[in-house]
Amino acid sequence: MKKLFLAGLLVVGTLLTGCGQEKSTVVQVKGSDTILNVTQGIAENFMEKNPKAKIAVTGGGSGVGISSLLNKTTDIAMASRSMKQSEIDKARELGIGIEEVVLGFDGITLIVNNDNPVKDLDSVTLGKIFRGEITNWKEVGGEDAKIVALSRDSSSGTHEFFKEHIIRGGEKNNLEYGAETLYMPSNEAIKQEVKSNKYAIGYIGMGYMDNTVHSLSVDGVTPSKENVANKTYPIAREVYWYAPSEREGVIKELVDFAVSENGQEIVEKEGFIKR
Repeated sequence: MKKLFLAGLLVVGTLLTGCGQEKSTVVQVKGSDTILNVTQGIAENFMEKNPKAKIAVTGGGSGVGISSLLNKTTDIAMASRSMKQSEIDKARELGIGIEEVVLGFDGITLIVNNDNPVKDLDSVTLGKIFRGEITNWKEVGGEDAKIVALSRDSSSGTHEFFKEHIIRGGEKNNLEYGAETLYMPSNEAIKQEVKSNKYAIGYIGMGYMDNTVHSLSVDGVTPSKENVANKTYPIAREVYWYAPSEREGVIKELVDFAVSENGQEIVEKEGFIKR
């Protein structure tokens, strides 16, 4: 866990009444679609062990989760990217103390239709495809057909991470997704489109991968748990919860459970790598 900054005001899920008595409320967890399922699994398991706890988990994207944390409309933000400096500055300005909690590790998985003969692409070629510079599958060893590039929408942390590491090649520049890129609201939406469209290519969190689509090797490395864990897969990243830096009650217990052995077993079961 990394404490980003400390300050006096906190986002809390348990309020105190004027007479100092604890008033129970629902702990809100909001943000990244990529870790939505694993967070729901953690919350459900926690509530089974703690019947009095009430936790609501909703998606919307990393950006939505972090902005909700800053607006004090969620208690914990799920994110598949680190907080931006502008968000850290905003939290300081508002006097909100936030701690970065690494939930686990994820490999961004490039997927194509099962009938697509292309099985491996390098990072440079992927950048050209998603910038709209390569537009036909025959240019990369596939059929003579237009490439349909699918991306998560701009509120997604995976969208930001993919742009930084693939679209921009890890360099500081203004390169962007191609003009004909189709933006999808979730990992599942991308997977379903790739499943039904022979010429589509998209990316999802590895926890969403199944045999209805085919995963590509990137730079000759398959997006396996092993390769994410040993850091040989080129587009892997940490996934986070952002929580109050000073917390108590259900929020503290939930975060402690998520990073415990039991919580991390759920992370692994949902297809991610334990921290």
